[in-house]
Order: sequence, then structure tokens, then C-alpha cells
Amino acid sequence: MAKLRKMLGNINDKVIIQLMRTIETQSKTTISSWAVDYVEKNILSIYEEECSEDLRLSKIISSTKEYLDDKIKLKEIKEILKEVKTIPKELEENPVAQASARAILTACGTVQTPTNALGFTFYAVAAIVYNEVGLNENTEIYDTLAAKEFVKVLESLQSVAIDNEENPVKINWNC
Repeated sequence: MAKLRKMLGNINDKVIIQLMRTIETQSKTTISSWAVDYVEKNILSIYEEECSEDLRLSKIISSTKEYLDDKIKLKEIKEILKEVKTIPKELEENPVAQASARAILTACGTVQTPTNALGFTFYAVAAIVYNEVGLNENTEIYDTLAAKEFVKVLESLQSVAIDNEENPVKINWNC
């Protein structure tokens, strides 16, 4: 069995670089909405399959959407995010659930930190790939599947990206 990584993907991959460049052209609201919608559609069900009794991540997604719809204040969403930040640590024995939780929390954190829009994708891809093929494959299989999944991630962002966004985020990638 390959040693499982918390994240899958290679920052130097052409698709990931294109993902970064696309993120840079979008507003904080656009990338936050995309990130939250992505995890709700693609990751939450993986988490719920692993942890069916735990509704905290479903609630954080709902709360983040409320913030994006101006129904709650930034201070409230920050407090909610702070309360649930320890969930991944609780799941150390379950890599699929842990990667899912990290993806969801990082995606929701884009409302505070726009660079999370890239970070959540690495966790999301790990959750999807580990869920799909299990935890006993070799590194090459994980990397091949991750590369294919990143194409889907990029396509999902491109499908909601706004041409000539008026207020693109200012991001300094530290990778």
C-alpha cells in the first residue's frame, strides 16, 4: 500500500496552473460560491457516507451559503468555522472522511482566505480518488486518477467563471 497523502495533485501540473490562473481572474464572491457549491455537490455525500450521523459539515455549508447571500455577517461565519475546525483531527483513522472534511472546511474558508480556493481542491481530489479506488492502490494509480479529477475541477470553475470580472481577487500564491 502506498503511504496515503493528505492531498493529491502536483502544483506544477499544467491543469493546476490553469486552475490558479482562472481563480486569479475571479472575484472573491465568485470563487467562494464556486468552492462551496463544488464541495456540496461532490464531497459532502462522500463525507456523509463515512460519517452519516455527523451533520456539522452540512450545516457549515448552509451557513457559508447564507453568508454569501448576505443573510449572516462575516463575524458569524468566522465563529462557525472556528467551532468546526477540529473535525479533520477527529477523523485520523478514516482518510476518506478526513480528506472530505478538510475539503469542505477549506472551501468554506474561502470567504476569509481566497487562496483556499486552490487548497480545497487538493483535499477534494484526494477524497474523491480514495473513495473511488480505496486506500490500497499504488502512487501511480492515485496520481493518474487525480490528474483526471483536476480536469473536472478546472472545468467546473470555468463553467461559472465570469468573463472580465470587475473585481478579481489579488492573490499571492505561496507555493
